[in-house]
Order: sequence, then structure tokens, then C-alpha cells
Amino acid sequence: LKLETLKYLETKQKVSSLDIAKDLNKDHQVVVGTIKSLEMLEKITLTLQESKFYTIMKDGQEILNNGSLENILLRYIIDKINSDNKINESELVGKLPKEVLTRGVANAQKKKYIAKEKTGNLQVLDKESYKIDETQEILRKISQDPHSTQFDSKVIATLTKGKLIKLETSKFYIVTKDSGFSLDLEKPETDLTSLLLAEEAHKSKKFKKYNFQAKGIEVNNGSLHPLLKVRTQFREIMLELGFQEMPTNNFVESSFWNFDSLFQPQQHPARDAHDTFFLKKPVVSEKIKEDYPEYFQAVKKIHEEGGYDSLGWRYKFSEEETVKNILRTHTTAVSSRMLYNLAQEYKKTGVFTPKKMFSIDRVFRNETLDSTHLCEFHQIEGVVADYNLGLGHLIGTIEDFFKRFGMTKLRFKPAYNPYTEPSMEIFSYAEKLGRWVEIGNSGIFRPEMLSPMGLPKNVSVIAWGLSLERPTMIHYKYASIKELFGEEVQLKDTKNSKIYSINMS
Repeated sequence: LKLETLKYLETKQKVSSLDIAKDLNKDHQVVVGTIKSLEMLEKITLTLQESKFYTIMKDGQEILNNGSLENILLRYIIDKINSDNKINESELVGKLPKEVLTRGVANAQKKKYIAKEKTGNLQVLDKESYKIDETQEILRKISQDPHSTQFDSKVIATLTKGKLIKLETSKFYIVTKDSGFSLDLEKPETDLTSLLLAEEAHKSKKFKKYNFQAKGIEVNNGSLHPLLKVRTQFREIMLELGFQEMPTNNFVESSFWNFDSLFQPQQHPARDAHDTFFLKKPVVSEKIKEDYPEYFQAVKKIHEEGGYDSLGWRYKFSEEETVKNILRTHTTAVSSRMLYNLAQEYKKTGVFTPKKMFSIDRVFRNETLDSTHLCEFHQIEGVVADYNLGLGHLIGTIEDFFKRFGMTKLRFKPAYNPYTEPSMEIFSYAEKLGRWVEIGNSGIFRPEMLSPMGLPKNVSVIAWGLSLERPTMIHYKYASIKELFGEEVQLKDTKNSKIYSINMS
């Protein structure tokens, strides 16, 4: 085909690839492959062109052959109407196609050919206009000259919306003979070898040009999951803010650390089986009371009797309940353990060291599965422990934190949490959605949680948290969380996902 194409081009200076395919009776794609090879041999020069044209779709072809639905309707009923120019719709059932009786009637009403009465009568308003089928005529003109740009834009929009026509783009090449054009098809050398150099044959040989536009071999490499990309960005910013990362390597927690140390009552609904996953084996953490005897009793007392200016919850604290093992429902269980260690350090040295800590890891809840909820997700949590921290410090810290992630429009709404007081929900204005969206929760840990640990009285702890999945879904435009996390994740989506970069402007 290369030689046949060259002979065809010998008498022509410039020609379209479409013309070559037509004159040589070859498939256009085959011709394109051939002329690209000839371009590499410096026989010809190619210039990419594109042409837009309309194609008549299936419904449009039906109208072209038989007329529009409203025209078919009028042609049938024009001789059957009574002296009042009316005919009842029931008389047409079974005699005309269903589409004519639905879309055809609707179209005829729009064009004011007919009027439909409540009784079902169709009254003909115009006995002449239908004789010229406008839709069929414009389709005929398009079929005769599909590349024309002279058609009325409103008519084209109507036909396109009705799926009667479709605008398509055809790409082709203008072929021009190059200075090296000839019928000689000697294959050029691809490599400069030692043999060619030794025999000095390279002086008379032609070498193939490098194609720097050609794609290389695709590298089959691994890639990070979108959640890991987002997690990395959040983690780096937390470290830049001077936060210390907390160890979160234990998915299994005792109810003591997950609930009771946070001053969450044992009758709280969140501790029921329909909200929390309880372990079958091992069922309990037997050494809690043994490992933390003083702290265990202090927590028990604050629940039962109160203390530190609190009345407590006033119920019988169940030691059986507190040792039950669960899959942690939040990373605040880790924060509680770290604050306890901070209090123990204070007891040993007599010196309290302020701390800024954070964690990003997986938590588990017995949720009803839907497009935005799974029974496991990732929680980001920030904790600051220092002297005399208050609500103003909490709001200021949160604003600084979210500013790093490009979120400057924030609102705070009072809320209730068992272990923080005051508590606030955090909302950010989402420009793309045009509304305020809840992005996290926050509060100041209650004295009933901190005092049993042994922290100084004037030390306060502010904390806030949010899920990792929500910003990830928004950034990568996932409609369902199952597309992001779980068995429905597509590996190609993971491989093709872009780097997560927070907009700081």
C-alpha cells in the first residue's frame, strides 16, 4: 500500500487523506497508518485537519423516510374530521402508531395545528401548514449537505435535543509531497552500529528520525490509594504546626479507654451493640484494673459519686462492662491514653509540659451502610493540652488549622458531646456546592475526664476531629464512599488518581 500511495501522490502536490482512501478504495484508518509511515521516511508532510458535520440518527431517518409524527397525524385525520373540524381521539386508537397518538399529538399542539379538548376531541386549526413538513424538509437539507454551517441554530438545537441529528467531528490529514519524495522505499537504518562505522557505510546510509512524540512503554507500577495521598498531606501540615503524632496501632480497645475514661456513662446509646462492635475473643481485657489500679478507682468514683465540683452520673459502675473489648469507635481513646501518660509524667517530675498531639487512623462503628457511611472510616483528631485554655483558644486553633487546608469560611454551632463542654460542630462554606457543610466536631474536655488522670487543675485540653473520607470524596469527585473504600474500588481509578494538593490561596 505504501508504493501504491506514492504512485497516487506522484501526480499530485497536495491531497486529503479522505480522497486517498476514496480513490484507492481503502479504509481511511488504514490509509492514515500508511501515510504516517511515509512521513517518517520523509516522503511527505502531514497536516492534521478536522471537519464537523451532522449525521441523521435513527428517529431522524424515520422522519426523513415517512414524515414527522405530527405530519402523519394530520395527513390521516384531515379527511376524517366532521363539519366542526373535529375528531375524537378514541377513533384513532389502533389505526395510528402509539407514538403518533402521544408525541405526534403533542407536537401538533405546539405548532398550533390542532387543539385538544377535555372531551378527547382533536380540533384541526390549520389545514394548510402541515402540507409542508418543516422537520422533514430541514432533515433532507442536512442529509444533502451535512457540512453546511448555514442552518438556523435554534432549529439545530431542537433537532439535536430530540435526538434526530448528531454533530460529529471527522479528523483527516492534508498530505503534501516533501523534498525527499520518491518512489524508492529503501528502509532507513534505525541504529548507528559499530559495523556501519568500521565500513564507513554510515556515510551513504539514511537513518530513521527519532520520533520524540511517540509514547514509551507503559510502566506497570504500584500506586498510592487516594486516602493515603490525602492522609499524607494532612499529616505533613499537622507536623508543620508542631503537633506530635500519637501511636494508633491498636484497633482493639477496652470499653474503659474508649468510653469510661472519657466520662461517658455506661448507659449511653453509643455503647449498645447496634452502634459498637464487641469482640467475641478475647471478650474482656483482664488486666485493666491490675495495670491501672489508682486510675481505675478514680474513674469509677467520678462515675458513681462525682468529684472535682461534679455530681457524677450517680449510678452503679459496672466493672464487667468496663473491661469488655471492642473495636475502637474513635481515636479519642488514644488521646485519653496519651493524656493519662502526660499526667503520670507530671506526677513523677512535678513539671507539666504542654503538648500538641494528633492522630489519623481507622475507627469502627456499626453503621447502616449507604453512599456516605461505612462501618469503618478514618478519623483525624487534634489535641492541645496547656494552661488555662478556653473557648477562644479552641476557635482560634481550629480556624488556623482549617486555614491550612484552604477553608477560611467557618461557622460554629453549639452541640453536645458526653466528654466535652462546651462542644461545637464545625461548618465550612463549600463554594462548589453553594452551601454550608459540616466538616467536624470539637470541644473542651470535661474536668471529670482530666482530673482523675492527675493533670494540674488549671490545665485544659481542647480537641477537634473530622473524617478523612469526606475531603477525599469531595476532591476526587466520588459519588459513593464504596467507590473509595471497600470491595468496589477500581484499581485503575487508584492508579490514575492525581496527587492531592491543598489550595492555600
